[in-house]
Amino acid sequence: MTRVVVMMGAPGAGKGTQALRLSQELGLPHIATGDLFRENLSKGTPLGEKARGYMNAGQLVPDALVIDMLFDRVSQDDCREGYLLDGFPRTVAQAESLLERLGETPGNGVNLTVVNLVVPDEVIVERASGRLLCRGCDAIYHRTFSPPEGEACDACGGELYQRDDDRAEVVVERLKAYHEQTEPVVAWFQSWSGEPAVTVCEVDGNRKPEEVFEACVDCVKEVA
Repeated sequence: MTRVVVMMGAPGAGKGTQALRLSQELGLPHIATGDLFRENLSKGTPLGEKARGYMNAGQLVPDALVIDMLFDRVSQDDCREGYLLDGFPRTVAQAESLLERLGETPGNGVNLTVVNLVVPDEVIVERASGRLLCRGCDAIYHRTFSPPEGEACDACGGELYQRDDDRAEVVVERLKAYHEQTEPVVAWFQSWSGEPAVTVCEVDGNRKPEEVFEACVDCVKEVA
């Protein structure tokens, strides 16, 4: 049985952090589609060159090509027992393609668990828009949760700044896109009744990171 875990959640919900920890806990490779793109492009693989052609033409890389990259990666020996997907699928069409390809997996089938981190939009906006970084040593602060003692970095005295994509208006737009394009994927997985079987587990992400991690572990172990 191949074990596949799909981590989902809005941008800023803590999905990436929990995905890394969960993959280590389960002993499964952590596979992020962004990493797949960078690897294929940097190595100049045939799939990477196809993607580069679309990108250079200002076009979106087709879902079929993304799926090909993904399954080229998971065909490697370290994914024989399973893997954790982070950042994929992002649309219902991608979810459909994923399950179609998983249904073709040889052997004893697939055990697929979707872990969905749920965090209110206002909490995500507060988390991101309050974040400050140091230009000198990259230390991270938060205006509310871990503020610096003064106007400069406590560690090195460097200038503190806010990333452009952490501005409240940018975060709100990213959340809007998530709700329109990616959130429906969770409902689609919940309605799925075919093969492979899919278990969807929703986790309250508005807690301490350790509590969220323990809940994620409980989810995947319950359906193991």
